[in-house]
Order: sequence, then structure tokens, then C-alpha cells
Amino acid sequence: MTVKYMGSKRAMLGNGLGELLIRERAGTERFVDLFTGSGSVAIYIARKYKIPVLAYDLQKYSVALAGAVISRQAAVDWKPIWNLWHERAKNRLNTNGFPKAAKLTQAIVADFREWCGSQKLPITKAYGGHYFSPKQAVWIDALRASLPDEPPEKTIALASLIHAASESAAAPGHTAQPLQPTRTAKPFLKRAWDFDIVERTKKSLEQVSAQFARQIGSAQVGDANEAATQLRKGDLVFIDTPYSGEHYSRFYHVLETIVNGECGEVSGVGRYPARDLRPKSRFSLKTESNAALDNLLETIAKQRAKAILTFPDHECSNGLSGETVREIARKHFNVVEESVESDFSTLGGTRTDEDGDETSRHPRQQAKELMLVLKPK
Repeated sequence: MTVKYMGSKRAMLGNGLGELLIRERAGTERFVDLFTGSGSVAIYIARKYKIPVLAYDLQKYSVALAGAVISRQAAVDWKPIWNLWHERAKNRLNTNGFPKAAKLTQAIVADFREWCGSQKLPITKAYGGHYFSPKQAVWIDALRASLPDEPPEKTIALASLIHAASESAAAPGHTAQPLQPTRTAKPFLKRAWDFDIVERTKKSLEQVSAQFARQIGSAQVGDANEAATQLRKGDLVFIDTPYSGEHYSRFYHVLETIVNGECGEVSGVGRYPARDLRPKSRFSLKTESNAALDNLLETIAKQRAKAILTFPDHECSNGLSGETVREIARKHFNVVEESVESDFSTLGGTRTDEDGDETSRHPRQQAKELMLVLKPK
């Protein structure tokens, strides 16, 4: 059960970060994840320790992923949830069916896109024939419209659908741009479109239902700098700020649309919703990222909380670098530095050759990642 995420900490949890969190957690009263992203760190702590976990993010899908686990204290029987949910979704399917093809060609993909674009279903209209096959898109719409009515069943089901959509999306690493039906990319496009979105959702539901927190926590949509004003002494704060000069909402708008259930008109190769509908972060603006981090760490220091900060140890496209992060951290805290080998997103994972065909480039690259323990002065 995974989500394609740019700076996922899942691998780092088994490569040094997990041990660091365990060591620094001792004696703390709450764990606060200010940029929860895929939710992997918040869920890791919530499942292991009897300590409330608070998770924040600007994007609703991140909050949905984390909240599905950290907001409850018991496993849930997934089978009756699935049986009712699946039955309701089947009843919503378009009785006219959806176009199919044994072989993908540019002409067939164009036909798929035209058909999907003529539908009134939000996911199908925006992303069918692009990130998802017509069949996948119609099913996602049906499942989204048929979610259980109340939590925790509703939150678990929504998180499961997000996981399945992320795993199945025909995109190299995240949803900034879909794969195109070029000669070299068609096999990858077909493989993604062949994924059974229904079975993947069912499997994700089984996995999410089995996970729960040892103590009730919460996940909220919120700005990290504002959330930091509510911290207190005894908190352990996890800080994994954006490192891209592009707003993260550009890379995860498909998942955000699934949470919202609508997105309005889309444009561009990436099928983006209007800019004013996508969350924006100061940390992804070169002109503001330095001040945003400085403000954040100053606030945390004033609240007398302890923190762990991770960041790639090189210069990033949002204007921050490992050295800059070190300097700002030392300004406000006593700093203990560690590092670990990690990987990061190449922000697309494909490039175009001289014939106009997409060629493969691994969507993630190895990098040294800083892990700074920030203790009040």
C-alpha cells in the first residue's frame, strides 16, 4: 500500500529516521507532523507508541491518508464495508459501459479522451484517457460517489481509494503529467491502464482497516506556520518541508480531486484545475522559502518544543539548500546533525528524445538527506 510521493519518508524510516524518532520521542507528550504528505511518519509513530499524533498539511488528500489511521484506536472489519460500498458503486455504473480496446494506438487513446471528456462524471471527464483508462476512471467516480456515509468507514474507504488511484495512475512518480501514447511510453501506459482499480481499492481497504493508533490523534488541513503557534513544551515536532520550487498541489491534484469529488475545468498536459483552486505554500516560492522556514523555526523555538527536521543536503529548486537550513536552524536551536542516504523525485521521471518519444529516466534519484535534531536553547 503506497502513494507515489516526491519526498516520501517511508524508506528513511528503515534507514535511520525511524531510530532517530524512537530515540527522541522519549519523554515527549505529543508528536506533531507539520507537513504530513503521504502520512507515513505520522502513521509510523501513531501505530508504535501510546502518544497522540497531530498531522497537518495544506492538501486534503494528505490529511485523509493520515486521518484514516491516526484518528481511531481499533481495527475495523473491512469486509462488510467493502460489500456495501462495492454494491452501491456497481449500481452507479453507466449502463452504456465504456470504450475498450485490445491494443492502444494514438488514435484509440484520442477516442478514449473524447469519450471521457463528454461524460459528466468529474474524474472521468478530467482524467479519463489521461491518467486512467475509461474503465478505471468510471469506477473511481462510482466508488467516490458511493463512499460510506459516516466515519470511520468513510475515512477508511476514502483513504483506500486514494491509495489505489495513486498506485494505478499512468504517471511517472506522481500526477504532474500523465504518460502519453508515444512509441516508447505506450507499454507503460498500457500496463498502468490494465491495473484493476477495483481490486486495488479492495486490497487497500483491507490494509488500512487493519491499521490504527495506540492513542487517538487528529489530522487537519492547515498551514504549518499557523499550526506551530499551537505547539507547547513537551511536543516533538517533525518538519519535512517542501523542497520544490513548484507547489506540491501541481503534483497531487488528481488525488486532491478525488477527495473533493470535483475540480471544475482542467487545462494543460497535466490536466490541472485552475490555479486558484490549488493550495499554495510559501516554502515553494524562492522569494519566500527562506523567510518561511525562519518564521517557522522561530515560532517552534518560542513554544519550547523539540523538533526533528529533514531536508535534502543540496541546493533545491525552492531556493533552500542543506547549508541554508543548517544556518537557520542554528539561529534558533541547539542542533545535532545526522544524515542518511535517501531518494527524491525527479519531478516527472521521463524526458523526450530527438524523435519526440518519451525515454525512461528513473523517477527517483539517490541523495544525502539531512536529519537535524533541534533542541531549545
